[in-house]
Amino acid sequence: MDRTQVMHQEPLPWFVYLLRCSDQTLYTGITTNLEQRLHEHNHSDKGAKYTRGRRPVHLIYHEQKTSRSLAARRECEIKSFSRRQKEELIKNSLPFL
Repeated sequence: MDRTQVMHQEPLPWFVYLLRCSDQTLYTGITTNLEQRLHEHNHSDKGAKYTRGRRPVHLIYHEQKTSRSLAARRECEIKSFSRRQKEELIKNSLPFL
């Protein structure tokens, strides 16, 4: 692939996601690769420090965004939600996959 092709590739989508940890707490994050990030949270030191002590974690919600900045903005918004609001968001989106 030459430089021209690289410059004209579609940008990767970003995802905002929620995980349910083994202690039933919720974790919110962003990534461009849900499968890889879930694996990191469950099996790697690259997973968030918060989730490392709460394995296994399960993907329970995600939204796709067109840019990192939109994903980060939505992540911040979701993190400001109460637990009840997060559970409502999850409930209203099922099935999400």
